[in-house]
Amino acid sequence: MAEQELPGVLVLDVGGAQGVLAELAALLQRHFHLITMKEFLANKSELSRRIQSVFVFEGRPRIDRELLQSLPNLRVIGNSGVGVDHLDLALISAFGVKVTNTPHAVADPTADMGMALMLASARRLVEGCQIAVSPDTKHFAVDWLGVEVTRATLGIIGMGSIGYKVAQRARAFSMRILYHNRNRRRKEEEEAVGAHYCERMEELLQQSDFVMLVVNLTPQTHRLIGRKELGLMKPTATLINISRGAVIDQDALVEALQNQVIRAAALDVTYPEPLPRDHPLLRLKNVIITPHAGTATLQAAQAMAAEAVANMLAALRGQPIPSQVLPAGRIPPAAPPLS
Repeated sequence: MAEQELPGVLVLDVGGAQGVLAELAALLQRHFHLITMKEFLANKSELSRRIQSVFVFEGRPRIDRELLQSLPNLRVIGNSGVGVDHLDLALISAFGVKVTNTPHAVADPTADMGMALMLASARRLVEGCQIAVSPDTKHFAVDWLGVEVTRATLGIIGMGSIGYKVAQRARAFSMRILYHNRNRRRKEEEEAVGAHYCERMEELLQQSDFVMLVVNLTPQTHRLIGRKELGLMKPTATLINISRGAVIDQDALVEALQNQVIRAAALDVTYPEPLPRDHPLLRLKNVIITPHAGTATLQAAQAMAAEAVANMLAALRGQPIPSQVLPAGRIPPAAPPLS
C-alpha cells in the first residue's frame, strides 16, 4: 500500500523523554502514516482530516475535548497498556470514537513485577544494596534480617489475567494463595494454582502475609485500601501495589508505615507519578517505590504496540475489535480471541 493511502495515526512524538520509542514508531509506520503532535499543530488544516487514529503511549498525547473536536475523521484511540483511567471514555464515546487497550501484552511482565517487588521487600534488597555499597559500611550486621516468601500466605485482590499470572508464579514458592475478586474463578482454575476464594476482602486482609493489589482503577476501587483496611492487616504484612496509585489512600499508608501498623509496602504505582520530592513516602525505609515499570521491558513495549495496531486496524476496517473498552454499562460486540 502506498504511503499516501495509509490511514493517519497521531502520536505525541518519536523518541526523546516522552515520545514513542523508535522501534514502536517503525512498527506503526508499516500500517499508518505517522503524524506527530508538532507536525499536526503546525499544519492542522491539512492533517486534521487525515488522522483516523491516535496511539496513546505512556498516557500521551492527552485526549481532551479540544483535540477530539479538531479531528473530524478520528475513529479509534489505541491505548498502549491496559489501564484507561487517563481517558474520559464517556467524552470520547460521545464523539463516536472507539477506545482499545492491550490486556494480553501486559499480563506476564506486570505479574513478574509483582513478584519482584514482593521478593525485594521481603528480603530488603534495596536497603541491603545501599548497605553493601556505602563507604561507611565496615561490617554486615548479623541482626539485619528479612522475611521469607516461601510458604507464606499471599492475598491477591483482583484475580483477572494479571492476578492469575501472579498466582501461577506464587505457587512455585509453595505459597498459600488467597484471592478476592468481583467474580469467583472456576473451580478448575482455582485448583490449578491452589487458590482459595475470599468472598469478603476483610478475610483476606486478616490472613495474608503479603497483600497484592491487581485491580483496575474505577470509582469502586478508588481508595480501596484505607486506614480501616490497613488496620485489618497483620503487623508483619507487606502491601504491594501493581495496579494504580489511587487504589490506596496514601496518607493512611504513610501513617500505617510510620506506626508499624504493617511491616512494609512495595509500590510500582503512586498518585501522582512521580510523587512530589518532599512526599513522606519517599523518606520511609520500609517502602520500595519503582517508576510504574510493570511493563517497562522491550518485549512488553513491542507486544503492546502490536496489540494496539491490531485493535486500531480492526476498528478502521469495521471488523470485531479484539480489545475494545467501553464506558460503564455498555457491552462490546463479540470479538475472536487473540491467537
